[in-house]
Amino acid sequence: MQRLKQRWGIENNLQLIIIFFVFAITGSSSVYVAKPFLDLIGLQQENFPETWWSTIAYWTLRILLIFPFYQVLLVVYGWIFGQFKFFWTFEKKMLKRMGLGFLFKG
Repeated sequence: MQRLKQRWGIENNLQLIIIFFVFAITGSSSVYVAKPFLDLIGLQQENFPETWWSTIAYWTLRILLIFPFYQVLLVVYGWIFGQFKFFWTFEKKMLKRMGLGFLFKG
């Protein structure tokens, strides 16, 4: 725990608990929030043929489309729980590693 606190620059255990809580609720709520969008565009498993490759295609598309909702909610929940600076820095690092660092230039 101490190494994680040191790596993330966290000062106390309460801050660590809040960060874990934000990560926990963000995953579940991003799926919940994205569901109407996925329904709107017709991304439902019934719309894919019953083959192994279409199942992989369905889940890949689903994850890629839910990902932006997750990113936004992570920062919003971080702000609500007083950890905006941590999550904003975390977001920028993650997106830079994914090759989207150009979003934060300038």
